[in-house]
Amino acid sequence: MKIIVIGGGWSGVAAALQAKKSGAEVHLFEKTDILLGLGNVGGIMRNNGRFTASEELIAMGGGDLIEICDKVSRHKNIKFPGHEHAWLYDVNLIEGEVSRYIKKLGINVHLLSRVTDIELKDNKILGIYTADEKYFEGDVFIETTGSTGPMGNCLRYGNGCSMCILRCPAFGPRISISERCGVLDIRGERKGDELGAFSGSCKLTKESLSKELKNELDSKGVAIVKIPKEDVSYDKLSAKVCQQYALKEFAENLVLLDTGHAKLMTTYYPLEKLRKIKGFENAKYVDPYAGSKGNSIRYLSVAPRGNDLKVDNVYNLFCAGEKAGLFVGHTEAIVTGTLSGYNAVRLALGMPLLILPRSIALGDIIAYANEKSTTKEGRISRYTFAGSEYFKRMKELNLYTIDKEEIMNRVLQLNLKDIFKKPLI
Repeated sequence: MKIIVIGGGWSGVAAALQAKKSGAEVHLFEKTDILLGLGNVGGIMRNNGRFTASEELIAMGGGDLIEICDKVSRHKNIKFPGHEHAWLYDVNLIEGEVSRYIKKLGINVHLLSRVTDIELKDNKILGIYTADEKYFEGDVFIETTGSTGPMGNCLRYGNGCSMCILRCPAFGPRISISERCGVLDIRGERKGDELGAFSGSCKLTKESLSKELKNELDSKGVAIVKIPKEDVSYDKLSAKVCQQYALKEFAENLVLLDTGHAKLMTTYYPLEKLRKIKGFENAKYVDPYAGSKGNSIRYLSVAPRGNDLKVDNVYNLFCAGEKAGLFVGHTEAIVTGTLSGYNAVRLALGMPLLILPRSIALGDIIAYANEKSTTKEGRISRYTFAGSEYFKRMKELNLYTIDKEEIMNRVLQLNLKDIFKKPLI
């Protein structure tokens, strides 16, 4: 059995990893020269409800990538506005660790391989075409291409191409596999009938900051600096992908996190104004390069799907990550990727597909985001274990806990312990 995963971000890697663990031959196609995509500029794990979600996934046997992030974390159990017990992985080490791990397992990784089209017959995908005119057949396909790009989206819905980690001008645009199958994608919205949302943070090179700021980041993992009153802008908060950071503290302060670079928790900030603040006199953006005026635009290509993550009206296509909903974050990508990889193998074997119960956070967020995507209000919201609307729901439903024993007991009661560890073939 051959499973083809399109897109090598966190969700694609998780899907490929799980399909391989379940017993399939797996081919992972990534259009750029590295894996993990936005994971290379992310860095935040286990904050707020993501702790619960991570431990649920570990209890179910799907925690390989969570544990790699733990291994390369620079700081553990740190606190910053609105967030508790966060772990910050090193963005300069994570991709190499993950890449070596999945290749060691025998996953076939195709870098610089942009998928440009599919062969479809009777609502079943037979194979994919890449930009270099090669054709690959498969039994089941998983789309994890994200929801940014092509460049035109950043030009139309943002402030221009921000030259982000995805590097569309160099490696070409992503395409929507689901739309190539004739399925109409869902698009995230903003208030005022605008589409998409800005990525939520920038990266500054730590070496460009003052010695005092750099030392504070190295020792504490977080630094908070007041923004001059005349430069405070509350309007930008509503434009962010990451609504868990749409708190007034993030408008009134520069919040920096140490992820190897200095992660600046704002969509963009004019460099001229930034350099007027003490400690930032020599500040330099490393992602996106246009951090003075904009950031990448996301949530313009979400596939309609079931709670088993199979795309509607296509027999053998699954989705994960931002393709599967208006999700925010690496944990959310890993969770959906793991379930899609598992169900892809079950489909190929003719087995019933797994839908995770709503009595655990992983099952509830997948179902809840699906329900909300059918309404305009729901398409304006974003869904993450870390904050905003869904973290509030987690607490109301008593799904949020940092008690590992309690989490394990929930999984045991559902007979889901180590389900993702057991080969299906």
